[in-house]
Amino acid sequence: MTPDMTLSRDIVLVGGGHAHALLLRQWGMDPLPGARLTLINPAPTAPYTGMLPGFVAGHYPREALEIDLVRLARFAGARIIFGTVTGIDRQARQIELPGRPPIGYDLASIDIGITSAMPRLPGFSEYGTAAKPLGPFATRWTRHLEDGGGPVAVIGGGVGGVELALAMRHRMGRAHAVTIVEAEAALSGLSDTTAGKLRAELADAGIDLIENARVARVDTAEVVLEDGRSLPAALTVGAAGARPFGWLEATGLDLHEGYVAVTPELRSTNDAHIFAVGDCAHLTETPRPKAGVFAVRAAPVLARNLKAAAADRPLSAFRPQRDFLKLISLGEKRALADRNGRSFGGAWAWRWKDWIDRRFMDRLNQQPVMSPAPPRLHAAGAESDRMLCAGCGSKVGPGALDAALADLPGPARADVATGHGDDAAVLTMGKTRQVLSTDHLRAFWNDPYTFARIAAVHALGDIWAMGAVPQAVLAQIILPRMTDVLQQRTLAEIMQAASEVFTAEGAAIVGGHSTQGAELTLGFTVTGLAESPPITLSGGLASDRLILTRPIGSGTLLAAEMAGRAHGDDVAAALTTMSTAQGDAARLLSSHAHAMTDVTGFGLAGHASRLAGASGLAAEIDLSAIPLYAGAEAHAEEGIRSSIWDANFSAVTYTGPDNPRAALLFDPQTSGGLLAAVSETIAEKLAADLTALGHTTAIIGTLTQGEPGQITAS
Repeated sequence: MTPDMTLSRDIVLVGGGHAHALLLRQWGMDPLPGARLTLINPAPTAPYTGMLPGFVAGHYPREALEIDLVRLARFAGARIIFGTVTGIDRQARQIELPGRPPIGYDLASIDIGITSAMPRLPGFSEYGTAAKPLGPFATRWTRHLEDGGGPVAVIGGGVGGVELALAMRHRMGRAHAVTIVEAEAALSGLSDTTAGKLRAELADAGIDLIENARVARVDTAEVVLEDGRSLPAALTVGAAGARPFGWLEATGLDLHEGYVAVTPELRSTNDAHIFAVGDCAHLTETPRPKAGVFAVRAAPVLARNLKAAAADRPLSAFRPQRDFLKLISLGEKRALADRNGRSFGGAWAWRWKDWIDRRFMDRLNQQPVMSPAPPRLHAAGAESDRMLCAGCGSKVGPGALDAALADLPGPARADVATGHGDDAAVLTMGKTRQVLSTDHLRAFWNDPYTFARIAAVHALGDIWAMGAVPQAVLAQIILPRMTDVLQQRTLAEIMQAASEVFTAEGAAIVGGHSTQGAELTLGFTVTGLAESPPITLSGGLASDRLILTRPIGSGTLLAAEMAGRAHGDDVAAALTTMSTAQGDAARLLSSHAHAMTDVTGFGLAGHASRLAGASGLAAEIDLSAIPLYAGAEAHAEEGIRSSIWDANFSAVTYTGPDNPRAALLFDPQTSGGLLAAVSETIAEKLAADLTALGHTTAIIGTLTQGEPGQITAS
């Protein structure tokens, strides 16, 4: 995005369907300056429908199906929000999600696919599994195999149901029955020639095809037909056609049989601010069957039209092809090709389909490098190719910070105390002790709501670590340049997220300051009240155990995400942990900790060194005991490190192995865990109690006699 361009339009993509995934890729190569792009999807990845039969048959691992939306969003410069949309307030131009503020939009596009769930069929919601959406189905199929398999009933005799049945037969062998039940004639949408070949494939595979029979109900281990027949079914799969998602009915949009009616420009027929594409849309002038090929072909037109609408320019029409090539999987590595009523196939058709599918996935999951060339002439020592991390990874290193603060005079006031080794000061007012701390973060995540939650939890760390109770909060907010409307939307998300965190911990937001700058930065100044003398770094005792309440590796993981290399599921899981408050852990530890700190920018080794050094002790760390964020160690092995890593390493006297896990000791942590020194006699009980509260807790080391601040790892 052009750095000096004011953000003026919010474009929101609802759903991570194929068209939106392709749009993100195109947007990354040619963004629209001044537009803020947002993707809302329930999960960080989206499954690719074309490879589902191959996954069921065992030809592809689960990850081969997954389009990584986190990587695509990073490439596009878009924010991604994990959530399921439940409605659209078209008058307010807001998209509704449970558990967070509505998302404002100027333009919105819907690409949520379809569902094959059967909520009106008795027992299906409890005992059946819809083939679409694909994510839950893939999980259920994996569990079915892990449980030893068993008979399968597929409700629906279209192409999708037949593909799944053949794939299941190939994967399970002939030990378990596979049955297809179709209410009318099976494969009615195909030519007689193609349908005949598929019927022959089913017969050869020993798959029973029951036609003109309706299902009466689904039970735990059987499917009961209306004529009284009972079919054994350890797994019942719904693949009977397609249904739109029900929440669309309440939007007031023009619908055709529940699907969003759109013009040739892919724009809603009764709302110029909303577009729709893919299986959830109905092309009013050129109706087509539900097929992924049309979503893929519509993606470039959608991208052009969203940009044109945001820039008040004319739109162009989408002209779908009349027919398309169907490549139908046959379970084993064979496929049947169908077009214009003709069919042909074999192993070569599978190889063709496999090549098309892999090429499509590579296109989405391997983004091109768009880095600008460095200047030919630059000052000695200047760097242009090294990415500057965000969060705590962008902070000033401990060596430079300590040197800059070394010559400052101590407090001249008797009621102000520093030197506790933490970032907080203690103010004494009569018998009242107030802890004061501040922290701010450069944005590492484009969703202001999620980022604000993490920044709020992060800012509370020093208050919790000193055993104080959060009291009052001042917010410092730097927004990128944006219009008044976008400022209002963004501030509303930030302040609601922060308020949720602070209010739950008993603190009140009492004011703050806001301004505009180059990028989103959030900070909070927090006060807390300490009934007892604050816990400091200096009270640790020899043989004390070190308890850590949260995994490490967030700095490496976030650096990998910024580089487009982290897996979306790993990032989403880390964000959830980083957004979770630790007040309950602090309250439990504060009655027992001899010394305590929070693990943030200096990394676990740096903060453990400061705690041990202030206590006149050394520390021994058990590397195998340290909990790690998923993906962090693998990225460390790739050599990915945060900007501050070198400075963190240089600041600690360290003895131990040089390997990826050890490298994470110096990884800066944003919203990191609490590190407490507790008596060895109660460490195990405390760790168990903290785990019961939901924290990923471990005893990771011991304070020992030795050179103060020395860290030894093994």
